[in-house]
Parts: sequence; structure tokens; C-alpha cells
Amino acid sequence: MPGDYRIPDAIGLLPSPVVAKHLGRGIQTGVENPPISTLVKSSIIKDEGDARWRPRPVRDLLDEAMERFDHKRTEADGWLAPRLHATLRMSRNEAVDERIWNYLALVVASDYVVWRHKSGGVAQPARFSGPHYTQAFSRLWWAAELFRDGHDYSPVEVACGVQDVLNTTMRLDVIDHRPTAQAILRVLSRLAADGSPHLGDQVNALSSAVNTAGSTLVYDVLAPDSPTDDEAVERWIDEAQSMAPVLWEILPDGPDDGRVPPASVNTLVWHFEELLADAPKRKRSRHSAADEADLG
Repeated sequence: MPGDYRIPDAIGLLPSPVVAKHLGRGIQTGVENPPISTLVKSSIIKDEGDARWRPRPVRDLLDEAMERFDHKRTEADGWLAPRLHATLRMSRNEAVDERIWNYLALVVASDYVVWRHKSGGVAQPARFSGPHYTQAFSRLWWAAELFRDGHDYSPVEVACGVQDVLNTTMRLDVIDHRPTAQAILRVLSRLAADGSPHLGDQVNALSSAVNTAGSTLVYDVLAPDSPTDDEAVERWIDEAQSMAPVLWEILPDGPDDGRVPPASVNTLVWHFEELLADAPKRKRSRHSAADEADLG
């Protein structure tokens, strides 16, 4: 973005057809800036009086991420995901609205999308407007939402440390079951601690096996989750009106809506390790694995 660009006063809702109309190759390569005025006029702007819709704190986070991780773009994910989630506080119902993410990607921070996802000279359209597991900002927010353990964001750092978790595991319907999400990360952590080779292949094999072996209902019977505290989430969202910017060196706290039952996670860890032991693993060449990591 040019140095004299003024961040809008509030985040808006930008329809996907508008994105498709204006997203040219010049924007995807970072050579051109989006037509900000036109995009803002085509958006439904959120309440400027609601602090959680102010884009400046989000923009500050992205600027810091680009400076901090310029040497290794993929490492920005683990740092940014929990802080974006704690800054942009909203319910899941609000977060499924792709228009919010479209607005962030085109109006607030197209330069970040290009910086983080440019490969072969271009950032793909789905990084600006696409599924929740692909779009540049929704993938981070949802990674934090799906992999946090109540208020604890540390599992999110584990999830974002392997790109295949974001690229593959987040596509699974069963990942909405909290014990399943935590058990997958526990298995992943053990593999990493043991120095297991081809960790991405292991993640893909485990994800496929978990998805094939059961559904959310099956895993909920095998490893029941405890009810989450919806009122705690509402309080956490309301706190956005007076909260200070998240700290850069310390993990923030997520909504204190209840931890995942350890017994359920332990049950699934044993089950998933058995599944992984029997799962076929697709071996990739060193070149293709590097390319896939860069695309992450």
C-alpha cells in the first residue's frame, strides 16, 4: 500500500462478485493497488462506533508480521493467527461471512496477501476471496478458533507450525469436534518431538484416516466434549470495546469458554495413533515439498 494511504475508519462487507470484477493480475502480483474508493462504495460498512470493527489494530499486526517474518513468510502464521483472532473478536456466525475477509484482503491489506502468498510471481485469487481454509485472513482466524483450547492459544501455534494442518486438516468436518482437533495436534507434537521425517505427509495421512474412520457424531460418542460457555464468548467479544492492543511478545487470551476434556483427548490420541500406523503415506520429492510449503 502507498505510504499516504488512509486506512478506512471501519471494516466493511465486500461482496465476492465485486472482488471478482476488480481483482486483476496487477493486484495479485502487487504491481497495482486495488481501487479502494470503488471497493468501499460497494461495501456495507460496519458500525464505526464499535471498536471491534476498527481496522487499524489489524493493520498494525500485519505490518509487524511482515517486518518480523520477512525472512520466512510461513512462520508468520503461528504468530499472527492467535493475535488476529484476539483482535478481531466476533462470533462464528459473523466469521462465516466471507465479505468481511474480502474487505480485509482488498481494502485493508492486499499487500499482506501478496507478501504472504505470492508464489511464482502471483498470489492466487482464492487468497483474496475463497474458502475459509484458503483465504489469507479467514484461514488464520479459523485456525485459532478451531485449535484453541478454551482461552489457551498455544495449540494454535502448533497447528500453524505445519502448513499441511492449515491446507488439509482444516478442511475436515470433524475438526469442529474439539477433542478431535486437540488429539490431532497431540499426535503431531509427538511426531515432531520424535524427529519423524516427512511430517507433512504424516499430517495428510492422519487427516485422511481420521476423516475416513468416523464422523463428528462418532467421535463425540467415543470422546465426548464438554459444553462450551456461550456467555463467556459474548463477554470476550464485549471486552473489545475497552481492550488494549494485543501484546506482540506474549500470547493473548482467547474466550474462557471451557477447556477440552483431557480424558477425551487421551482416548482419541490412542485411537489416532493406531489409525496413523496403518495409514498409507504419500511420499513427496524434496522439491515438491518445498514448493508446497512456500504456497502455504
